[in-house]
Amino acid sequence: MLRWILGGRGAQGAVEKSAALCIGEEQPKNCFTELQVLKGHFDIVRFLVQIDDFRLASAGDDGMVLVWNVETGERLVELRGHTQQITAMTSYTFIRGGKPHTGLITASSDRTLSLWDPDTGNRVQTVSDLQSSVRCLLVLNGVDVWLSGGNELCVWNRDFQLQCKSVHHRDAGITAMVELPKNYIAAAMDKEIVIFKLNLSEVEMSVLAIRHLADHQDTIRALISINDGLFASGSHNGELILWDAVDWTIQAYESILWEEPAGEVQPEIRVGQQKQTDMSIQHLATDGELVVAAVGSGLYVYNAAMKTVVAYRKIAHDSDVLHTMLLNNGQVMSCSEDGSVRIWELQDLPLPAEPAPSGFFGMFGTFGRSGKQTGAPMKKLLDVSGLRSLELIGDLIGHSGAVQMFASFGEKGLVTCSADHLLIAWKDGERESQLRSLALFQKLEERQGL
Repeated sequence: MLRWILGGRGAQGAVEKSAALCIGEEQPKNCFTELQVLKGHFDIVRFLVQIDDFRLASAGDDGMVLVWNVETGERLVELRGHTQQITAMTSYTFIRGGKPHTGLITASSDRTLSLWDPDTGNRVQTVSDLQSSVRCLLVLNGVDVWLSGGNELCVWNRDFQLQCKSVHHRDAGITAMVELPKNYIAAAMDKEIVIFKLNLSEVEMSVLAIRHLADHQDTIRALISINDGLFASGSHNGELILWDAVDWTIQAYESILWEEPAGEVQPEIRVGQQKQTDMSIQHLATDGELVVAAVGSGLYVYNAAMKTVVAYRKIAHDSDVLHTMLLNNGQVMSCSEDGSVRIWELQDLPLPAEPAPSGFFGMFGTFGRSGKQTGAPMKKLLDVSGLRSLELIGDLIGHSGAVQMFASFGEKGLVTCSADHLLIAWKDGERESQLRSLALFQKLEERQGL
């Protein structure tokens, strides 16, 4: 593979690199052999949102939203209006001229919300003077409203008119939201998940907190919907909880604990002896069946239906993993504070697997709160049938700062954003070569035709 290096990259902090993670120049399973650098931002780029099959929006700490053509790398539109960093962004369908168009909703630390038309670059709607900064956004297409979460949960209609809100006097506020069946919303708020009921049948719309799920012992860092029946949450101290999306009961409670080898002996390590960042779940991703958890600098793949670990790698990067994704071909992608983007493949183990650490997904098949163990003695290493390996097949080196997230455009490529103020479009080198050859032949035919 061609290795493209834009600048020096090193792990943040003194981290000993694992020899198992070294990969050479030849990476036959890694198709991303070309890259294109997209410049335009002046600060950390934190958000990427796909607009359609060809366009992408990026935003971050400089308060700008830039719209790009992924295939050509052309910067199409600059959306300027926010005076401080952007804290959340999502796509949104609005009506213009009687026809639906995909727009962008942005939230900023300047306590404003904006709706943008990426076709024209115009700001279509603006809400200012909010009581607090918005930290997350959620569009409910089925009921034609959207939500903003901060110190208060606000419900807005298509015209950016406030329909109702629920106020919360907490410093942490709402950090993440997912839609549940029957017009319910799950919102992460510090250590709790609050279930809200959105009432649409009344003369005036209302939203009411009806349940507080207080099973996490530390701050919730990630919240995702797995499928129509399940959602999941992950906390700073390594707790992963799978919830029933209808009755909000615990379907699986997993606590990620470590055992560090010392020579031939593997001493028991309790939670209190571990660094919190080693256990912290920074991100969760799912394809509806598998869940990938970014835990410290490691990766874990969990089967939500079978409630069992599929594969794991304790050290996947040299620093904390910030974002993960399951690709359509069954591969896993991850990016990290160390500036790297890596591609992993689930492979059957030719040899006996490295034993799964005691305590990691250590309560298979347990249901409800009774399955949670606090301060219990560590179990022996689990004999997990069907455990597979998570093998590194690609290492994309180009960023010189922490890679915040990425967005996949299938065969058109992958886009990453970073603290180095850059976006990088990673392309399939073989496909790009074929497209260039085809374009050349078409030009030659046109000239001969003249």
